[in-house]
Amino acid sequence: EKASIVRGGELGVLRAAAGQQVGIGVSGKGVVVGEMALLTAEPRSATARALSETSLVAIPKEAFEAVLASSAEATRALFDVFLQRWREQEDRLRQSERMAQIGVLTAGLAHEMNNPAAAVTRGASELRPAIERFVVAAKAMPADLTLPFRLAERERPRLSGMDRADREGALEDALDALGVNDPWRYSAPLVEAGFIVDDLETIPADRTSLVVEVMAAEAEVHSLLAEIDEGSKRLSELVGALKSYSFLDQAPVQEVDVPKGIEDTLLILRSKTKDIQIEREYQDGLPPITAYGSQLNQVWTNLIDNASDSLRDAATEDPRILIRAVEADDCIVVTIHDNGPGIPREIQDRIFEKFYTTKEPGKGTGLGLDTVYSIVVNQHRGAIAVDSRPGATTFTVKIPKDQDTAVVYGA
Repeated sequence: EKASIVRGGELGVLRAAAGQQVGIGVSGKGVVVGEMALLTAEPRSATARALSETSLVAIPKEAFEAVLASSAEATRALFDVFLQRWREQEDRLRQSERMAQIGVLTAGLAHEMNNPAAAVTRGASELRPAIERFVVAAKAMPADLTLPFRLAERERPRLSGMDRADREGALEDALDALGVNDPWRYSAPLVEAGFIVDDLETIPADRTSLVVEVMAAEAEVHSLLAEIDEGSKRLSELVGALKSYSFLDQAPVQEVDVPKGIEDTLLILRSKTKDIQIEREYQDGLPPITAYGSQLNQVWTNLIDNASDSLRDAATEDPRILIRAVEADDCIVVTIHDNGPGIPREIQDRIFEKFYTTKEPGKGTGLGLDTVYSIVVNQHRGAIAVDSRPGATTFTVKIPKDQDTAVVYGA
């Protein structure tokens, strides 16, 4: 029921956004605070914290209104303050939205990189002793004994857990019957390398233990090398996707492959969509477009992330996201469809408004879809629309193929 003038010291003004308290300004000597709540008669949307020893002069509501009613100059000055604060607050919240999105991408990348990085680390640490075991086993082989075949030349089979266990059990039984000690030590690496029970017929019966030990040691080395190779390729793929996603070292406007941008986004968001069935329908031979590549990827990130959140929050059974990209006249049209709970019809006209959000307080700034709208309509002269009902929500994005000759679709 009152505003205040900072008489001395400094106040930090804070607002909840994206799950944290975001600083939206610093008020020093002579600045009026709390006046917005008096004018709008709404609950205060921000809090203040003293940054130093601070003194305030309270202005009761009645006195505040009397000053505005009697002084046009005071009213204009207050309007200028409001306009400046609104712009500063929007800039800070947009930055907060960008940081929140970066947080989503960083968390996804960290999750995706952890597994291949761990595989490379484990493989590298185990490779030296594996090579030493292979060298020792190979030296123990008589000069007149050769391996019947090289496992490295075989394609590694793709087996289910049950099929793998069955093959390992059968091989252990066969090795045990041939008098090989501790057959369980050899069955796993041999089966992984493609060795089968019938291969034992190619080995002299009295030399089975020696040959199996060498082949198992060789198989282990090749398995670790394959693990390191696969992990390294996966890390390289992720780094490449991130560089492509951000259009690092490229001009702001360039030729953009829309499906590739969507795929880079899905790769980075895979930890968020891992329990969701992702379906793609990309038109063959889709031409590249002239666009702001990194900004378009922000659009795909926001729409796919929102769809994922909606499906997860509603615990949707058999969650699915379908992404289409087709050419239509002078545009590329991308639709992102999910089978989540839908957006209530009464708020569909408001979802692109600044600061409008359906998320609970502190979990959204209300600038995500506003940013999407700004990138599509203002930057690319395109259009975006939503059609939603329970069980089916579709966002349709139209992007002109050539910005120089584009019609302003969003006008």
